Amino acid sequence: MTRRLFAPLVPTARLLWLAGALAAGAVAVAVAPVLASGWVIAAAALGAVAAADALAGLQRRAPAALRRVPGSLPLGVRHEVVLRFANDMAHALTLEIYDHHPPGMEARGLPQRLVVPGRGWSELRYAVKPVARGVARFGAIEARIASPFGLWACTRCLGDAATVRVYPNFAALTGFALLATDNRLSQIGVLQRRRRGEGLEFHQLREYREGDVQRQIDWKATARTAKLVSREYQDERDQQVLLVIDCGRRMAARDGELAHFDHVLNAALLLAYVSLRQGDAVGIMTLSGERRFLAPRKSRATVNAILNRVFDLAPSLETPDFHAAAVEIMKRFRKRTLVVFLSNLRDEDDDTLAPALRLLQSRHLVMFASLREEILSRALATRVDTLERALTHAAAADYLRARERSFPRDGRRRRCVPRRRARGAADRARESLSRREAVRKALSGAKITTSG
Repeated sequence: MTRRLFAPLVPTARLLWLAGALAAGAVAVAVAPVLASGWVIAAAALGAVAAADALAGLQRRAPAALRRVPGSLPLGVRHEVVLRFANDMAHALTLEIYDHHPPGMEARGLPQRLVVPGRGWSELRYAVKPVARGVARFGAIEARIASPFGLWACTRCLGDAATVRVYPNFAALTGFALLATDNRLSQIGVLQRRRRGEGLEFHQLREYREGDVQRQIDWKATARTAKLVSREYQDERDQQVLLVIDCGRRMAARDGELAHFDHVLNAALLLAYVSLRQGDAVGIMTLSGERRFLAPRKSRATVNAILNRVFDLAPSLETPDFHAAAVEIMKRFRKRTLVVFLSNLRDEDDDTLAPALRLLQSRHLVMFASLREEILSRALATRVDTLERALTHAAAADYLRARERSFPRDGRRRRCVPRRRARGAADRARESLSRREAVRKALSGAKITTSG
């Protein structure tokens, strides 16, 4: 669709050079008046030609324009945008193209000059790199069409506006999907092991062994086979995982090209994908800022549902209240759940974080994942050869020690376990530790440190 929103005429460099030459001729006429008649004729001819060329330029039909861009783009990844121009006139058109891309995208390759042949089409390509999530809008394509003699350029707005969605960087999930297809999830730390024990999920029937408790005996199978048959159980595999995403003011800080909040979203997507591959149900919940909640689910579309729920989230100016979040989780979830907090811990969080973790640990398995800034690692790795670098190194080390002390490692509740339940409790503890280790390995590539 072609739209003529405005059509101002802009003089080209060719017309400006001719006007400059005419001005130089005026100086010559001042020195030699005998040249005045010739200068007047040249000026009249240039004015007539420029006027006729301007009229012809305004009457030229603009080409049809089409923009090809995906409806969804990953954050921080360059993508190609294709602009196609079709000319239905017999003569060629010379265009200078500038596409009005969203302000939240960096463009490379604009503006461009393009010649569209008569009764033909041409394409140009340029790259965009989204630097902000959310809904982004492409405006009209601005084209300057040269007049027949090239003295003027007529500005037209072509094509239609387009809206795209910028999601957290899900490009990494493609690689993990290939690993899952080849059953090579162990490369990212996910080890699938079947453990037999005194869990609650039925696994199989087998012959009675010495040491089996009486409640394991299947009396119907024993009557059919005329020998003792025991039921074997395994630990429950379909657990619930809740990802609690901090949307507080500290998450707006940038580390490299991305904000802390974007690193958290990338880690959440990866953790959700790994958990779904293990057969767990995954949900999300936001902490501070705009409240969003997605109940845990196990369908294949869960990752897409999470993407659509969080793609336009932005950090707020609020301070995270971990205790309020813990109270809400306790109200929503009666079943034991793995609760993973994704945040950026500071020592001022002690007042609300420690009571929140104690409350949640009374029913749920809790993990706290805190961002690790690259700038601190670079400061510690830099060679200390000046006083300024020594001060920077000492400050970074002191800051990291303070953050380490802020992790509430002693917040776990200790309680006695009856001897008859000791074996089952130990199995569940080992299962919890193995799950924590898998989560830690999955988060290690996303600049995350964890505390249980």
